[in-house]
Amino acid sequence: MPVFSLEPSQTAWCAELRELAAERLRPLAEKAEPGRVNRPLVAALGELGLTARMFDSGALDLCLMRESLAHTCTEAETALALQGLGAHPAAAFGTPDQRARVLPGVTAGRTVAAFALSEPDAGSDAAALSLTAAPGGDGTWHLTGEKRWISNAPEADFYTVFARTKEGAGARGVTAFLVPADRPGLTGEALEMLSPHPIGALTFDGVPVTRDDVLGEVHGGFRVAMHTLNLFRPSVGAFAVGMAQAALDATLAHTAARAAFGGVLKDLQTVSHQVAEMATRTEAARLLVYAAAAAHDAGAPDVRTRAAMAKLLATETAQYVVDAAVQLHGARALHRGHLLEHLYREVRAPRLYEGATEVQRAIIAKELYATRQEEPTP
Repeated sequence: MPVFSLEPSQTAWCAELRELAAERLRPLAEKAEPGRVNRPLVAALGELGLTARMFDSGALDLCLMRESLAHTCTEAETALALQGLGAHPAAAFGTPDQRARVLPGVTAGRTVAAFALSEPDAGSDAAALSLTAAPGGDGTWHLTGEKRWISNAPEADFYTVFARTKEGAGARGVTAFLVPADRPGLTGEALEMLSPHPIGALTFDGVPVTRDDVLGEVHGGFRVAMHTLNLFRPSVGAFAVGMAQAALDATLAHTAARAAFGGVLKDLQTVSHQVAEMATRTEAARLLVYAAAAAHDAGAPDVRTRAAMAKLLATETAQYVVDAAVQLHGARALHRGHLLEHLYREVRAPRLYEGATEVQRAIIAKELYATRQEEPTP
């Protein structure tokens, strides 16, 4: 797979996705209530075959999908990504029975999935989870505790839940469970957040689970979480690149037409240089995302480092580009309903979720020093 350019078929597919997003998906997004699961939009993603393709392809394909959709309809991109994030653990680690329970509904757009990892006191430090799974005998557990900032909660149909099954074991004492939303003792509430997509809190009051609900191995849930995040982190970068490109495109159109000081904005060197910087940073982020995705698909040993680099650079770049675009547009960009007002609210969250910027830097540094220690001394 070429890292620095796409095949003509891939470029054509991305253009097709942007067209689908504009014609089929954005109208559904515009009719929805912010902060709620948009089930018609989720169903449309299934009907178009996009959800199924997400599970049948690799990281690069996922990145191309997320970037293309984000450029035109961030709501569609996010709905697709949340389906993947919530159901990927079942697809990758589930038994045949578990996959049959959830994947057909997810791929068809009938079933809404959610990835329940974060807690009030354990966001970026996934090994510090406190949601407990108390053994009940005969291979059963009861989940007690809280999850917070969970996308699609409390409206999802099932949750991939990470709980502590062994005290004092850190990452080695976490187990992943596949938990239907209708289990007794499971309740939730929506949270009002800056980002317009659905986010909520979940309360587990002795929620029963069995070995049939375990994804992967008992005490092996941290591996399930990291495997999922290593796949989705580069594609978070792709989401960010799509937003940056949309902001850049809007800025090019605006500065080429906006009259100012006897000419148009693009004639001012400070403006044209700013646009050049925005474009250069966006392309650099895009290439790093593609490289990380290609490394994932090739099974490269440094996937964790590349995924962290891609998410770090792309999300920070998108924040810079969108902010610069707002500055060049002026007050009109802050009007409710303006594309950049929408992107300004959307672009902040990716710097936090699936590992904050600071966590990505920590991952990169740790992996670099570990690699250095493994190298023979000259």
